[in-house]
Amino acid sequence: MAVGLYTGLIRLGIQLPSHGQPFVVLHGAFMICGFLGTVICLERAVAYDRAWVYAAPLLSAVGAMALLVGAPAIGAIAFAIAGGIVVAASAALAIRQFTLFMVVLTVGVTCWVAGTLQWLIGDFSPTVTGWWLNFLVLTVAAERLELSRMRDPSRWSQITFAGAMLLLLFGCARGELIQSSAPLTAAGLVGCAVWLLHYDIARRTVHLSGQPRFSALAILIGHAWLGVAGVILVAAPSSVAAFSYDALVHAIAIGFALSMIFGHAPIILPAVIKFASDSLASLIQISIWRRHERAIRA
Repeated sequence: MAVGLYTGLIRLGIQLPSHGQPFVVLHGAFMICGFLGTVICLERAVAYDRAWVYAAPLLSAVGAMALLVGAPAIGAIAFAIAGGIVVAASAALAIRQFTLFMVVLTVGVTCWVAGTLQWLIGDFSPTVTGWWLNFLVLTVAAERLELSRMRDPSRWSQITFAGAMLLLLFGCARGELIQSSAPLTAAGLVGCAVWLLHYDIARRTVHLSGQPRFSALAILIGHAWLGVAGVILVAAPSSVAAFSYDALVHAIAIGFALSMIFGHAPIILPAVIKFASDSLASLIQISIWRRHERAIRA
């Protein structure tokens, strides 16, 4: 994350030491794949509670390190494998628990793999970014849909949710971010934002106090930023000017995704820390047991 922010400041025109390092142009890959990809993989690994899924955030972090040392091809391969692990875990769970949110979650991570593979074969167009942005939007939206089950959403609400997701996928498949207009993508972003603002359980928890209110506010602000991204596409299609393209990308990657991270962090971080502390305690116990075993044998 630190390297991604550093390269972002350089790309904004701030004079910082870079020594001509090639990773400066990989700001987007650092932030979406290296940082957000690792965070989402880690969150999914905690949720699935399978040891082998933790290889995904490890590989994603390795991919970020590969970008740092100037090996983007190795980084792309690591990101693709990391995404593939989460896709496999999500698909296996979706087969056992066939629900809309599990299907969307699986498709969302598949978007990350698709964009990374396209990048790996040498396509550096905004279409790659489009797949990566869909990875962020679909993954987070699917998780919020899962939580909305507490409000027993109607069949119509699920249909409209699926419709918004399909618009995003069709828009990305058409390569709308490099065309003169992006009606499907814009409609999908606005539709998803409206759905989340209306059905998300955060609308209820925002009236509480303390940590639940903090999380709810961060989540609702993130949903609003998603709508802003859709409005940007309508007002100024991304292919018209670099400014509108950057505004669209950062409205999603920063306004939406980082707001979600801040909102979920009080819930996710304790679970990650508990896993790490339990693992460390287990390693210490094993080490003590082996030491006693050797002492007894001696």
